[in-house]
Amino acid sequence: MKNLLFSPYTVKNVTLKNRIVMSPMCMYSCDNQDGKIQPFHIAHYESRAAGQVGLVMTEAAAILPEGRISHEDLGIWNDEQIEGLKTITDAIHRHNAKAGIQLAHAGRKANLRSTIYAPSALAFNESFKQPQEMTKEDIRRTIAAFKDAAHRASLAGFDIIELHGAHGYLINQFLSPLTNKRDDDYGGKAENRYRFLKETISAVQEVWNGPLFVRISGEEYHPQGNTQEDFIYFAKQMKEQNVDLIDVSSGGVVPASIDPYPGYQLRYAENIKSGAEIDTGAVGLITRGIQAEEILQNKRADLIFLARALLRNPYWPKQAADELGYKLDGPRQYNRGW
Repeated sequence: MKNLLFSPYTVKNVTLKNRIVMSPMCMYSCDNQDGKIQPFHIAHYESRAAGQVGLVMTEAAAILPEGRISHEDLGIWNDEQIEGLKTITDAIHRHNAKAGIQLAHAGRKANLRSTIYAPSALAFNESFKQPQEMTKEDIRRTIAAFKDAAHRASLAGFDIIELHGAHGYLINQFLSPLTNKRDDDYGGKAENRYRFLKETISAVQEVWNGPLFVRISGEEYHPQGNTQEDFIYFAKQMKEQNVDLIDVSSGGVVPASIDPYPGYQLRYAENIKSGAEIDTGAVGLITRGIQAEEILQNKRADLIFLARALLRNPYWPKQAADELGYKLDGPRQYNRGW
């Protein structure tokens, strides 16, 4: 049987050496609150590339200062941040891995001292401040900021861009009827709720012709939230816009109690892959090589996104390879222990 977890994956002009992706995870480590890379980030991301992850995706990078989740978030809202980001891509590329960046805006889930913005003036919960409802000009400015951030990502040497449309952040807030109560062209029916993401994708593609992923929450854990039919509709629209892959997570748009179990989000990726005929990434309590291999062999998803498993073990690919009986080459400096 051919091993799929360690097989190449080509998207547009980029080939990943295997199907293992480091999922974006916020590190809240920009201690100077300027969004710039710190020494921790370099060690954090390069170690996973040395561990033979095929695609190392950075944490959410805020496209505007008011789009940060916290004051310590990574940023890509000005040109001064490019140099630090370039040190990250150089470090990842040293190990024959590819570098991805997630472009994000927190919307109403920004925990900041400044004014925060959202599609509608609804606080996430009683602990969060009430956001200001975005005007049309606010929307245009934010879409332009996504475009500018994509250009900076290109200058910094990233191979893949992912737009963060999950976990209740700004794009997700526009998509969901739970958080989007607008009565203009950006609210109401699904077509209108998709408009902000549609225009953002188009703007990014004006300056970026590389692979483009979008992360979504494929389940909102609320009876009045988006349905699976809605998500398939959104996925079909993204496919028409030449989005290459949908990274399918879940939750975060409204407070909800979630009981996770191994592969608990997988069915959402599988539904979107089959319903929209688009490549998907699976994420959520995927911890073993044989589990990841089963997902790929059964065509339930195309890439395996790992989060906590890679925090516990930067060399998870070696662990998975041993489990699957695959000979994985590591850094030459580690030969004696590999």
